[in-house]
Amino acid sequence: MRSTVRNLSEHHARSRRRLRVATCMAPNADAMCRELATYLAHELDLAVELVDDVPWDARERLFDAGEIDLCWICGLPYVEKFDAGHDIEVCVAPVMRSQRYDGRPVYFSDVLVRADTSYTCLQDLCGETWAYNEPRSHSGYNVVRYHLALLGHTLDYFGALIEAGSHQTAIELIATGQATAAAVDSTVFEAEARRRPDLFRKLRAIDTLGPSPSPPWVFSRAVTPELRTSVRRCLSNMHRTGAGATVLSGWNIAELCCVDDAAYDPIRRMTRTALGMTDSHSPLRP
Repeated sequence: MRSTVRNLSEHHARSRRRLRVATCMAPNADAMCRELATYLAHELDLAVELVDDVPWDARERLFDAGEIDLCWICGLPYVEKFDAGHDIEVCVAPVMRSQRYDGRPVYFSDVLVRADTSYTCLQDLCGETWAYNEPRSHSGYNVVRYHLALLGHTLDYFGALIEAGSHQTAIELIATGQATAAAVDSTVFEAEARRRPDLFRKLRAIDTLGPSPSPPWVFSRAVTPELRTSVRRCLSNMHRTGAGATVLSGWNIAELCCVDDAAYDPIRRMTRTALGMTDSHSPLRP
């Protein structure tokens, strides 16, 4: 469904400033994003519309067309869009609560296998079946190609690849034995494990790739500079309010911190290294 946040009458709402918001992240973050939209509407007296009635890739196309004002996207598509000249501006990125993130806007890609297997690291997976969420994902695909390149390999190192469509589906493929392993965004796995504690018993991490810069919330520059400033200030300070901290805790986020384009240079460097190798699978090109 499409969620529209209205705290005032329809007549009043039509006269207010508007902001269309979407997320292209894992579905287990949707509830937090709905609450975030409500928070923005209340704090800034905005008519905020959360667009969630179409698949994530359609939301990304809407963002590219300027029909979404603020979108939470993976760092790799952000870099591709910015470097291609899209009229966008990075806003904020999440800092996770757990100690492993060290108070920084980063995440990891955990290499997951079934708990009852004997694998101990990424190098043990030669010839095995590898699942990934989708080929424009940094966490599940690009960072894997980067680390394999450092070892002198490409994705051909694996015996077979399965495009799962999402991290959550990749997790299921491993748990059911349809895939041997996958690299999963650590924040997604942690959220899924909170929802389904049985995953901790079925799966284990044998390697960690990263850290990588956290997926950013990104503005279309069609949003006025004044509104961009107000939204950025509101989001970067929401952890200081009771209501805001409650929203963020739904995905174990400590705060949303302001970031700039340079924060995503590590993804650019990893992509260049990955593209230095060739394989029979990758749609990415220099």
